[in-house]
Amino acid sequence: MAKTIFEKIVAGEIPARVVHETDAVLAFLDANPLAPGHTLVIPKDAHERLDGLPADLAADLFAVVHALTPKIERAVDADATTIGINNGAAAGQEVPHVHVHIVPRFEGDGGGPIHAISPASPSLSADELDEIADTISTA
Repeated sequence: MAKTIFEKIVAGEIPARVVHETDAVLAFLDANPLAPGHTLVIPKDAHERLDGLPADLAADLFAVVHALTPKIERAVDADATTIGINNGAAAGQEVPHVHVHIVPRFEGDGGGPIHAISPASPSLSADELDEIADTISTA
């Protein structure tokens, strides 16, 4: 299978504005940013979806997100950040390689909350919510 753009960045075949690197994780500015400082954090190993990441690699990935978020906010004088993962094509994932978006947010930037992703929220009964919760907790 052909390498994704992220695999090419990791391999040094495509340049990137790297802001942080460990043995397992790479973070770089998004080439098409939603805001100044918009950063992508990726595992260096190719995994398409979050559930395909080994637990130790997921911990490494989120440790970098945790460490970088306040640094990014300070660097661009952001009021806040939105952290997001599009986990699969149906969720809007454009590159089939796990990546975490750290998007700086500013008062009055016109962006909405994470709930703005879906224009039509489902109307679920208490029984349906209980069933979903039980299914998740016993899976």
